[in-house]
Amino acid sequence: MKAVILLAGLGTRLRPHTWSKPKPLIQVAGKPVLGHILDSLAGLNIEETIFIVGYLGDQIETYVTKQYPKMKARYVEQNEMKGQAHAISLAKEFIDQPVLIIFGDTIWETDFTRLHAVKGDGLIYVKEVEDPRRFGVAMLQDGYVTRFVEKPSKPISNLAVVGVYYFKNWQLAMKSIDDLIERNIQTKGEYFLADAMQLMLDAGAKLEVETIPVWEDCGTPEAILKTNRYLLTKNDSQSEPIEGTVILPPVCIHPSAQVKHAIIGPYVSISEDAVIENSILRDCIIGERAHIENRVIAESLVGKDARVVGTFQKMNVGDSSEIESGGGGKNGD
Repeated sequence: MKAVILLAGLGTRLRPHTWSKPKPLIQVAGKPVLGHILDSLAGLNIEETIFIVGYLGDQIETYVTKQYPKMKARYVEQNEMKGQAHAISLAKEFIDQPVLIIFGDTIWETDFTRLHAVKGDGLIYVKEVEDPRRFGVAMLQDGYVTRFVEKPSKPISNLAVVGVYYFKNWQLAMKSIDDLIERNIQTKGEYFLADAMQLMLDAGAKLEVETIPVWEDCGTPEAILKTNRYLLTKNDSQSEPIEGTVILPPVCIHPSAQVKHAIIGPYVSISEDAVIENSILRDCIIGERAHIENRVIAESLVGKDARVVGTFQKMNVGDSSEIESGGGGKNGD
């Protein structure tokens, strides 16, 4: 089996952080979103992982090479944002066996044992949601998908497609993507994988579904913080006692971080080499080498190399920024 992970999106909803790093490298609960995804694939027999990268894609390659040196990886660049199916088509010459396709902006939980029992042409992972109008959904009959509908105006199905797809019949999947692009079937100006899968169904494909218990979005600051809370709670994340500091778990504090005279938690992730002094942090994610002093911070993201000195406010501080009390500040990239 091969895996294709789609990572080329610009991440505009996570600005200013995604000006200086790709969205999959945003930290959550102690590691980048991409790290959580790759760790979840550890038990699978994946011959090669193909990363579809875009803006700042070299950072993806650097991270994977350093953190997963034994992984056989290939990088394909998507220069034009023409959609998911277009991204996959760029890797088609390397797809020569069953393939697992993953969107790189969500975190989910499943043990993947279901893959060994697939009898049809593929398996689509779904999650039951209360409001299906926000998502692409799958309609079922006798355990197989009959139709894919993107953001239905009426509640025709509560099974949201989560961005994890296994195509046992990889030949038909790739042919359907080729047909989609050749026929110029677009949705909102892009080639959607859901539309290609609908062509598979029209050609007689049998696609099964697997309902997963956990699906956490990582596409907005609010969603990132929610995912951080979930993962810290799930992992019962703790920290070693720090003299002069009160720790309210769950928290994740990197061993290289320096924390002095502070109250940390709950739901706080502090990355490597960050410095926290005389501050109160709750429900926030602090990036690498950030420096926070004399602040009360809650419900906030603070990027790497940011400096925040000086009263309480909700913040979304990008990488290499500087904020001081008194209204002054400067913002780098």
